Amino acid sequence: MKKVVFIGVVLIAVISYAFFSSGEEKPTPGKAIAQVLLAQVDDFSGFLKDRFQVAAESNSSNEKQLQQLFLQARLRYKKIEWAAEYFDAATTRSVNGAPVPEVEMGSGQVFEPAGLQMMEGYLFPRYDASKQKDLVKQLKTLQYGCNKYKTYFGNIDILDGQVFDAARLEVFRILTLSIAGFDDPLTQKSMTESATSLESLKSVLKFYAGNDEASKKLTSQISAAVAYLETHTGFDNFNRAEFITRYGNPISRSISDLEQHLKIHVIRYNRLLRQDAKTLFDTNAFDVNAYAPNADAVSTPQKVMLGKMLFSDPVLSGTGTRSCRSCHQPQKAFTDGLIKNTVIGGKQPLKRNTPTLLNAGLQPSQFYDLRATTLEDQVSNVVQNPDEMHGSMARAAKRLWQNKIYREKFASAYPSKKRTTIDTLEVMNAIGSYVRSLTALNSRFDAYMRGDNTAMTKDELHGFNLFMGKAKCGTCHYMPLFNGNLPPRFMKMESEVIGVPQSVTSHTIDDDLGRFNIVQTPSFKHAFKVTTVRNASRTAPYMHNGVYKTLDQVMDFYNKGGGTGLGIKIDNQTLPFDKLNLSAKESKDIIAFIKSLDSR
Repeated sequence: MKKVVFIGVVLIAVISYAFFSSGEEKPTPGKAIAQVLLAQVDDFSGFLKDRFQVAAESNSSNEKQLQQLFLQARLRYKKIEWAAEYFDAATTRSVNGAPVPEVEMGSGQVFEPAGLQMMEGYLFPRYDASKQKDLVKQLKTLQYGCNKYKTYFGNIDILDGQVFDAARLEVFRILTLSIAGFDDPLTQKSMTESATSLESLKSVLKFYAGNDEASKKLTSQISAAVAYLETHTGFDNFNRAEFITRYGNPISRSISDLEQHLKIHVIRYNRLLRQDAKTLFDTNAFDVNAYAPNADAVSTPQKVMLGKMLFSDPVLSGTGTRSCRSCHQPQKAFTDGLIKNTVIGGKQPLKRNTPTLLNAGLQPSQFYDLRATTLEDQVSNVVQNPDEMHGSMARAAKRLWQNKIYREKFASAYPSKKRTTIDTLEVMNAIGSYVRSLTALNSRFDAYMRGDNTAMTKDELHGFNLFMGKAKCGTCHYMPLFNGNLPPRFMKMESEVIGVPQSVTSHTIDDDLGRFNIVQTPSFKHAFKVTTVRNASRTAPYMHNGVYKTLDQVMDFYNKGGGTGLGIKIDNQTLPFDKLNLSAKESKDIIAFIKSLDSR
């Protein structure tokens, strides 16, 4: 580790000397950083071609040698991760993307898995020699990605605001993904890799640092965090709660403080995690309007009030007997407490369990199969679903226009329009605005992360560390939202194949094909959205089919390795199917932590 860091420091020193001793005009920090990145990418690319690929193609290379080369390659990638993820995410998808097919929202284009995470599966825990050709192919893919990086960083003007934004996002990536083992689940070198990422950030931010207190404080904090990571390398026993509160949060705050101190110009753009959020746990860190379909759809108090009325009014249903509130009951955390509700006007069960609407506005996709991209689309889909509300948005809008109170409420909520009717989009947006108002990131866990050390018990903190570590929950239910919205960009909602059975005693997978019904990719058979764990103690029963009544049953399911662990034959399960080997006490503590996520 120290040797890798030393090489990185030397590279930066050489580049800096070349700039400042050439007699030319002093480069901007952005240009200097671009040169550092080019040197680091060159080092990464050369290592892949001259050392790793040569060893991979040789039949005389042994398992240990290849594994060590892989670990060294990952450390070289971690040096550039902050910039690769920020500036060229498309290329990075094939360099360190998830080892499962990805589908681009909107276009539906499927991207096959590639990169370091795929290679990890070839090499660990044992080297699969039958994958030699695949390993070499992946190495060539990585080199192609490096060439794209070099083209990009050789031609881009990096702005100061982008550097600080990217640096802060990298800290958030470390806290949410890296120390949870998201991209190195088999090697579990998370702490060493995170230390490398932070060292790289420190070197980059030195281009802005001076003798002021803000600069010294940030440098000292990063050094302390690196030292902690280098001396606490055990994956299962790493104290993530301590690292986040003592090191991670202070570093991201100090990056923001230095940015403000230097009066760095920030270019604003729309995203869920606000650009001025100093930590992931700031009370206003997330913009509930980020996923609104357009600027006119942004929530207002008038829209929320109107949406609340419509939410409880059965006028939207075809029979006039069911409202949104019929299934999403506030006193039950906006669920209904049933395994499955029934078809409107009948006794036949609906296809799926009713999910909570709490924090639903923080999701870029809705429904278990991710078929809706906005809350407005979700409203329309539910209202016009023949089994759920059997209504018509057009007919509902006409009925509402006939009601004087609603005419006045719509005129107040949407005042710019010369009103002769009520638009169906207004109905959808009003209800969507109300659902966005149901965002509540104010649990005891949030209070703890904001500095209240008394907010959580010792067992709950132990449960959090297990959740983010040994139990691997945090690699799907991402902190701090604890749903499948991938941090730190929060632009993509994940789905997983976990093998939910038809019943508690069944050894057959539930016949609902989930996301495959929307995108006919074989890997999506039985794939469902990763739902939020927040307020889970209030939203039983669980899973898309409501098969489990208690959190204890849910923990037992995961502890056994999901459906595969239960003996169900599933070729495409994405959940690791090896047993977690959690003790009864560990499972109990994880459940205690989950209860600390209840909104207050």
